[in-house]
Amino acid sequence: MRIEIAAGSHFGTANLPYGVFSTPGTERRVGVRVGDSVVDLAVALGDDVFAKPSLNPFMAQGYDRWVEVRRRITELVSGEVPDEAVHAVADVTMHLPIEVADYVDFYASEHHASNLGRLFRPNAEPLMPNWKHLPVGYHGRAGTVVVSGTDIVRPCGQRKAADEDAPTFGECRRLDIEAEMGFIVGAGSPLGSSVPTAEFERHVFGVVLLNDWSARDIQAWEYVPLGPNLGKSFATSISAWVVPLLALGAARVPTPVQDPKPLPYLEEREPWGLDIDLSVAWNGQEVTRPPYREMYWSPAQMLAHLTINGASSRTGDLYASGTISGPEKNQRGAFIELTWGGKEPVEVGGEQRSFLLDGDEVTITATAPGADGTRIGFGEVTGRILPATEAKR
Repeated sequence: MRIEIAAGSHFGTANLPYGVFSTPGTERRVGVRVGDSVVDLAVALGDDVFAKPSLNPFMAQGYDRWVEVRRRITELVSGEVPDEAVHAVADVTMHLPIEVADYVDFYASEHHASNLGRLFRPNAEPLMPNWKHLPVGYHGRAGTVVVSGTDIVRPCGQRKAADEDAPTFGECRRLDIEAEMGFIVGAGSPLGSSVPTAEFERHVFGVVLLNDWSARDIQAWEYVPLGPNLGKSFATSISAWVVPLLALGAARVPTPVQDPKPLPYLEEREPWGLDIDLSVAWNGQEVTRPPYREMYWSPAQMLAHLTINGASSRTGDLYASGTISGPEKNQRGAFIELTWGGKEPVEVGGEQRSFLLDGDEVTITATAPGADGTRIGFGEVTGRILPATEAKR
């Protein structure tokens, strides 16, 4: 059959994102999205590497194989595809696309870092002295990365408000989001080596939307001196579709001017800034539009820094950009920032809101320039908040 692609579709042949899907008659397997259809690659290409329940075995085959398969898929979907290989998007169930090996979250937006600095340290410089010399990050929890559509249970933990004499245990009272992009390592690097910025595209397979759910009150009490832990580790959501880095050539832009000049291992001859426009909807209402092109540190620089000490990288490693924010208020990618710590609520559904309530749903979407003047989409990452469960003390 010939797959019809509607005019203006964000899932045309310039995109071809990968995902893991199942149907009532099939186990989990790798597919590619074309318009409103999913093509079963194990059937269409006759290759068992796509009959696996994650993208990891395919990603581990390396850059040259990624290029070859993308070429074959493009040729295939431009002609006739076997009927038995094609499923409607509405008829499949999407799953976590990768086995997450490790997870690291960066803090790469100067606007976001400056805003939080002003909120948390009003009488000091917004940025810490190291911020413009290296991509700051923390090591997250791979086991709590979930696919879009997974409900998020409100976390419990210790929290201490400014007007309290001692910490208390209970459910998070300042539950937040962070709109981010996630980068998936396809080809790893051995222990004791590093990945130069110029080799970024040979190691990173693709890009997903990411929501780093954040318990701000738990985070504020625990993070000194070692950084985020329970306030972040309870859940991180990613989109089901992985947009290949090979599809993002037309989205490449320079990063903002980096001053002071980065150390040599962080220098880029051809910067990997990306012109991606995000949208955050709170209970169906758009509240902010973060622009990824404003990110100070590029994903190539993040990977170079992540490995410069000799740390290995592995197939399935996920690292995230940190909250994406722009210079304008309607471009802030976290609610703590958008509402200025809750002091400037936004209207959602006719109510003044600052942080997430049980039953709230957040959806992040994004598009970027594609080849030949098209736009490509990343799907969505959605999560709904469920009440806290009774936790053991």
